[in-house]
Amino acid sequence: MFKIVAKRQLNEAVTLMEIDAPYIAAKAKAGQFIIFRVDEYGERIPLTIADTDPEKGTVTIIFQAVGTSTRTLAQMEEGDAILDFVGPLGNATEIEGYKNVCVVGGGVGCAIAYPSAKALHKAGAHVDMIAGFRNKDIVILEEEMKAVSDNLYVTTDDGSYGEKGFVTNKLQSLIDAGNKYDLVIAIGPIPMMKFLAEVTRPYGIKTLVSLNPIMIDGTGMCGGCRVTVGGKIRFACVDGPDFDGHEVDFDELMRRNSYYKAQERESANHECRIIKAGKAAEAAAETLTAGIETAASFTKEEK
Repeated sequence: MFKIVAKRQLNEAVTLMEIDAPYIAAKAKAGQFIIFRVDEYGERIPLTIADTDPEKGTVTIIFQAVGTSTRTLAQMEEGDAILDFVGPLGNATEIEGYKNVCVVGGGVGCAIAYPSAKALHKAGAHVDMIAGFRNKDIVILEEEMKAVSDNLYVTTDDGSYGEKGFVTNKLQSLIDAGNKYDLVIAIGPIPMMKFLAEVTRPYGIKTLVSLNPIMIDGTGMCGGCRVTVGGKIRFACVDGPDFDGHEVDFDELMRRNSYYKAQERESANHECRIIKAGKAAEAAAETLTAGIETAASFTKEEK
């Protein structure tokens, strides 16, 4: 069992948790991930490691409550324990040899972009960071990102905070201004990563993207996380999760990630029949109790 030692709500849907996992904390590097299972009935869910504290023995995860397992995890509190927490898995992000880097995060993808920016900044690279959000209400990790970058640019789609516009526009403007990046790291929604790769392609700027295909075991055995990169099949869990953005078949990835949407909706709306029956019984008991109390009051008044 892995104890939740700290919990913080970053916005209405995104939660930060520190998990007591000293062996993972001692080995994990930026870009790697864990797979958790809340209990024996839960799914295996991959989450990128947002940060570690080897001295405390903790691993930080940041996640959006979108499915059954992440909603269940979001409802847990400090002191509760997760059944399974496996890692570090996948390959660490390349950080050696780069001098001028732009790290781009979109939405909750900033939680994955942050450790990469932190590692590059620590290694001595100049780091510009672009963090994009739909609006001001869902901005996360602003101070943390600012601390690990030389320049932080926050954008919002509606202009309610930072600069109005998309991260692609901001990256293009930085390139047009003469920034000679030798690496761009893009992490966020698939369409965002796809279009960022198209921004950098004409300039020949190496562009890494962190892919999030459907994943089960995380060790390369199931084949569920296969992606096409450079015309060849790769497995995100063991070959990635970072890949050359100019070679990824993003359209195929989007189609594969949508395969189980109907089942995900069904799972989200599912209610155990035993629990449902229990709720019905409780409601019936409350109705009966209210009826008895009403009858008793009438009898008392008649007397």
